Formats: sequence, C-alpha cells, structure tokens
Amino acid sequence: AAMPAAALRALRAVRALLFWALVYGYCALCTALAALRLLGSLGRGPGSALRRPARDCAPACLHDPSLGTHCYVRIKDSGLRFHYVAAGERGKPLMLLLHGFPEFWYSWRHQLREFKSEYRVVALDLRGYGETDAPSHKENYKLDCLITDIKDILESLGYNKCVLVGHDWGGMIAWLVAICFPEMVTKLIVVNFPHPSVFTEYILRHPSQLIKSGYYFFFQMPWFPEFMFTVNDFKVLKSLFTSQATGIGRKGCRLTAEDIEAYLYIFSQPGALTGPINHYRNIFSCLPLQHHEVTMPTLLLWGERDAFMEVEMAEMTRMYVKNHFRLTILSEASHWLQQDQPDIVNKLIWTFLKEEPTRKRE
Repeated sequence: AAMPAAALRALRAVRALLFWALVYGYCALCTALAALRLLGSLGRGPGSALRRPARDCAPACLHDPSLGTHCYVRIKDSGLRFHYVAAGERGKPLMLLLHGFPEFWYSWRHQLREFKSEYRVVALDLRGYGETDAPSHKENYKLDCLITDIKDILESLGYNKCVLVGHDWGGMIAWLVAICFPEMVTKLIVVNFPHPSVFTEYILRHPSQLIKSGYYFFFQMPWFPEFMFTVNDFKVLKSLFTSQATGIGRKGCRLTAEDIEAYLYIFSQPGALTGPINHYRNIFSCLPLQHHEVTMPTLLLWGERDAFMEVEMAEMTRMYVKNHFRLTILSEASHWLQQDQPDIVNKLIWTFLKEEPTRKRE
C-alpha cells in the first residue's frame, strides 16, 4: 500500500517540476526577446529611447462631469483606499465595472454614460491601479486578495448584490467573484476573457495561445517589464491600443489623442506600473481552480479579432455556466471591445439585463 502512495507523490512532484520548468523556461525566453528589442531601440538612439516628457497635469477628459463623480472608499480589513468613478443615483441597483490591463476606470467611460439612467454605475480602479492604493509586495496581489476586495467594496458601498461586469483581467476577477460569492452577483457580464478553468486547460494544449499569453510569463520577472513599458515614451502602451496587430479594429471607435494621453498620464506616474503587473506575478500559484461552477445568468462578449485570446475559448466556457448563458462574438472587433464597439456592446448588455431567462436544465 505504501508503494502506490509513494509513486503518486513522486508523479505529482515530477508534474510540478515540469510545470515550473515550463513557466520559468518560457519566462526566460520572453525576457530574452524583450532584451533584444530593448537593445535594438537603444542602438537606434539611446537618448530618445530613454527620454520621456513629464506628465504633471491630468487630461481634461479624466474630469469630464458627464462620466460621473470621483469617489474614494477605505476598506476596514485591508486598510486600502480604493478610487472609483460613480454615475447614476444612489439607491439604484449597482453595476460594478472591473477593468483589464493596462487600463483603469476610464476604459468604461462609454458604459458610465449609458447605464446611469437605471443603475448606480461604479467603475473601479483595481488594487494597485490609478489612484487606488498599491501595496508594495507581490503577495498582496494574490487572487484571494483581489476577490475579497470586490466583496469588501460592495459592502462598503452599501450593497449586498450587483450586476458584475469585467473585461480582460477584470473578467478573470469577475468570474472568480461569481464562483466564490454567487449570492452577491445577480448577473455576470464578461468581455473577452474565458472562464478561468477554460483558460488554464486551453493554454496547456494549444501552443498558439501559449505564445499569445507570453506576457503572463514575462511579467514574472522583477522590474524589467515595468522598464520595458517606459522605453520610447511608453511605445508599448500606445501600440497595444493603436497598432494594427493588437489595437482597436479598423471599424472601431478609435481612441482620441486625449484618450491616449489619459492612459499615458496614469501609467507614467512613479511606480504606477508595478501594482498592475504584480497582479500577474502570483497567477501560476493560484490556478487551476478547485471550484468551477457559475450559477447566475451570464453574458460573454468577445471581439473576434482579439490578439491575445483565441476565440475557441469563448464557446468552451459554456460548460461551466449552470444557468442561462449567452455568447456573442463580434467580427472585426478587437480585444478592447467595450471601447472598440461601445454602441453594440451597450445594446447587447441592455438586452441581457432586461430579459428574464429560464434556468439551464442540468
């Protein structure tokens, strides 16, 4: 009886060794490629590559009154102060918006204007982002902490439930909140992020998705990813939103120069990139999940031209939702879907919110 148990422990140890060898091996590869790009930039002009203008004043768009009111809430248990922008009357049903990377509350500007007529719409700066407090240690960004943040914020706002909306990394957090605290989520809306179990299973079986998710591995390195974002006056950040490969689609609602400057202002502040990247520095020790099922009505919206997430994961997500599940894939739309196609996204969300679906049969 002892032999099988010992063999099982040995097998688990070998699997763990292979897993971490994959993680750190791919991390080293991604870092080497980033270093080569850095050397290329320095070779073309070291002065311009490392020079960036000071950004001391926030662009006017960040204080547009039509978007709502800037507010702060301090969480008693963690002691952290969170920043959010709220639109709509207090007392209306709560719609809580969770942004992705590298974004902040402003990525929901089109939804703040749209849904304030019937909801108290709150666009949060996640832990470490924007004006929200940023703990210095990466252990403070474990998924358990991020999930608890949402629960605590909901209670601090005076609500016990909400419509929860998440995009990209905010979508990951939204899925996990829905799994861990289902009583707090009346309806779940996720934009361009699959169920976390789908993501972890798919990435290990599809090298193409592993390559697209290379930044997850690159971000495991200390300080170097933050530095790479600053080269050539945040060229990487600008490219993510504007390039033909990863940016908003040709038929999309492109970011204005002021929109881009808003992102540059937020992420060019001292230390502003470390908190956001720390979100990724614990992920390999937190996944896969022990619990999977989502029990509330769920809407998944997906831009088919997403450069970071393969569309096949969207349909696979269906198996984990034990309630009404609606999937809409928008052709010619990018990863930044709620900014890319805001009119269509808002219309789809309204339809989902107003319908009363029957529960999925087991």
